[in-house]
Amino acid sequence: MADPQVQIGASQSIDEGDVVMEGGNDGAEVVEVGESGAAGGAAQEEEKPAQRVRFVDYLKSPMVELLIGSGEAQSLLTAHKALLSKSPFFAEKLASSGNARIELGDDDLDAVSCFLEYLYTGEYFPHKLGNGLEPDPSAPKVDDNGAQLLKHAKVYTLAEKLGMPALKSLSHSKIHLITSTALAEIAYARYVYQHTTRSDLTIRKPVASFWGQRSHVLRHETEGSFRDMCLEFPEFAFDVLSFVLDAEERRAQRRGDEEVGKSARKRARGQ
Repeated sequence: MADPQVQIGASQSIDEGDVVMEGGNDGAEVVEVGESGAAGGAAQEEEKPAQRVRFVDYLKSPMVELLIGSGEAQSLLTAHKALLSKSPFFAEKLASSGNARIELGDDDLDAVSCFLEYLYTGEYFPHKLGNGLEPDPSAPKVDDNGAQLLKHAKVYTLAEKLGMPALKSLSHSKIHLITSTALAEIAYARYVYQHTTRSDLTIRKPVASFWGQRSHVLRHETEGSFRDMCLEFPEFAFDVLSFVLDAEERRAQRRGDEEVGKSARKRARGQ
């Protein structure tokens, strides 16, 4: 998540398997070897290395249909069962029912598409390039309505549902590479506080911090949306206020303010 119109940047070694013995064979315990030629008369079998799962093995697995959305907007996607099973959500669904079709009526089609792209390639468009994102010809350079922010926010919440922490982390990092306007940031904040839990500080804390530092200026650019957001989501208003008060308290402590932690009330209670 970036500022409006400004982009924010979010000895010696021993080879594995070698054995080092101090003092050579001096003082080494002598072990008698029986007729079998193995110490203690028992042969030690070498452990076989685990076989690497090849990508082609995933592609050989059965196909699973994913029914996304509902009504006229419903779409049908397909994916290989072995890859879908990397998600605990899908692994449980496939193990319990064995069905070749799973319905995802409440999920966003674009977010599910990004999830599938990530399963097959380890990334999703737009890819991260250094400290930015690769250009998207279909999107403006500045997100003025929140569409670009919401794209990654929806991938984030879907990754949370599907139990994919690495995808969750990737999508969150992309949010902070978007250049956006105040209205776009309000749309993003509304989605975050509507679709995440209070305990999810990973995504909520940066939102509160953003508005805590800039609300005195940006609220005038939101055409009343900031006020509506505070009234609609009291937790957002509280988090922003807490950030502002905590910052002021730290500044007062640096100034050596003797009144920090004391009431500054000038009139008696009840008046």
